[in-house]
Amino acid sequence: MNAKIKIGVAIALLGCHLFILFPGFFAPYNPIEQNRDFPYRPPELPRLRDAAGNWHVRPFIYAATGDDAGTPARQAAVPIHFFVSGARYQIAGSLHSRYHLFGTENGARVFLLGTDELGRDQLSRLLYGARISLFAGILATALSLAIGLAVGTFAGYYGGVAGAAVVRVADFFIALPWIYLLLAVRAFLPLRLGAGWSFAVIVIVLGFIGWARQARIVRSVVLAARERGFVRAARGFGASDFYLLRRHVVPQTFGVLLTQATILIPQYVIAETTLSFFGLGMSEPHASIGNLLSALQHYDVLVSYWWMYVPAVVLVPLCLGYSAVASAVHDRFGKAYL
Repeated sequence: MNAKIKIGVAIALLGCHLFILFPGFFAPYNPIEQNRDFPYRPPELPRLRDAAGNWHVRPFIYAATGDDAGTPARQAAVPIHFFVSGARYQIAGSLHSRYHLFGTENGARVFLLGTDELGRDQLSRLLYGARISLFAGILATALSLAIGLAVGTFAGYYGGVAGAAVVRVADFFIALPWIYLLLAVRAFLPLRLGAGWSFAVIVIVLGFIGWARQARIVRSVVLAARERGFVRAARGFGASDFYLLRRHVVPQTFGVLLTQATILIPQYVIAETTLSFFGLGMSEPHASIGNLLSALQHYDVLVSYWWMYVPAVVLVPLCLGYSAVASAVHDRFGKAYL
C-alpha cells in the first residue's frame, strides 16, 4: 500500500474514532430526547444561500416545525452557532460538560441526519450508538486475544496430550456457526437486561466464542519460537520456563496479535450490530448501530425514509479502515503466521 494512502487511511480512521469516542461534544442533543412533533423529519443540510437568493456568512437552516412531516417549512433562516452550551453529557464517565460543537438558538432544532419515529435526532443517536458498538468490538477483541494468548502459549510451549486436547477443543469452536451460537446463548438469558448488563453479556459472549482461532495462531508461533537457537541456549543455561516465556517466546506473538486485533474489531462490531438488530443486544432507549437499523424491519420505514440507512453506511469506512490498517500491520510484521 502506498505510504500516502496509508497515512490518509490512518487519519480517516483516527477522525472516525474521535467522533465516536467523544459523542457528547459532536452530538447536538441528548440521544434519548424525544421530539414528538418531528417524527421521521428528513435531514436538512446547512445552507449559505436562502430561498430568496441572499447569501449568508454564517451557515443556517430553516426552523423545523411540526406542520409538515415531509420537507422542512420555509420559515426564517436560523443561524448555526459553534461551541454552544446545550444538553449536559459525560466525558470518560466522570467529567461533565455542556459544550457542543454546534447548535441553534431560540429553541430551533437542527436535524442533520433527520429523526426517527419518536423525533429523536439520528446524528446524536448514531454517534452514541457507534461508541457502544465500537467499545463492544474492542473489549471483545481484547478478551478473545487474552484467552487465545494464554491457551495457545500453553498448547505450543508444553504440547503433549494437554496441548493436543486444547487444539481439538479449538477446532470444535472454530467449526461452530457463531451466529447460531450467539443466538442460543442469548436465548438462555433474561429477555430484558439493563444497559450495563446487556453490554457486558455481548462482550463476554463474543470474546469467549472467538478465542479459538487466535489460540491456533499463537500456538503456531510458540511452536516455532521455542525451538530457536537463543531460546534453546537460554534453556541450556538454566533459564526457567517463566523467564523464557516472558522474555523470548511471548513477545514474538505480539505482531500477530496486533494484526489479529485489527481484523477482529470490525468483525465484532458487525456481530454486535447483528445481535442488536434482532433485539438481542442493547435495548431501547439506548442506541447502538444494530438497534438503529432495527427500524428497517418495518416495510414502511424501509421504502419511505432513506436516512434510516445511514448507520449501515457508517460501517463501511470503519471496516475498510481497519482492513487497511490490518494490511499495513501484516506487511510490517511479516506473513509467516497469518
